[in-house]
Amino acid sequence: MAIDLPPILSNIVGWLRAGYPQGVPEADYIPLLAILTRRLSDDEVQQITDQLVEIGVLPVEKTDIGVMITRVTDEMPLESDVQRVRTHLESGGWPTAGIDEAS
Repeated sequence: MAIDLPPILSNIVGWLRAGYPQGVPEADYIPLLAILTRRLSDDEVQQITDQLVEIGVLPVEKTDIGVMITRVTDEMPLESDVQRVRTHLESGGWPTAGIDEAS
């Protein structure tokens, strides 16, 4: 009995099967998970930015962004996603604080 998977999951499974026809060796699990780490979509960045602006806590801090990312995705925020939201906020003229470009 075949299970219908969402297209994105089907693509990932197909990619894994092509690269590992005999199955994934145990030593490759962690590198594969790093490659498959979820990244915020552009729509999610917009949604998070809109929600932060709506709340109106200014300047928006790194913690505020991280909490909102967690609420939207149910996952811990990646530093790269925090930076993308920060950049999006700043491009709209919203002040941010406590967000170091190098972190």
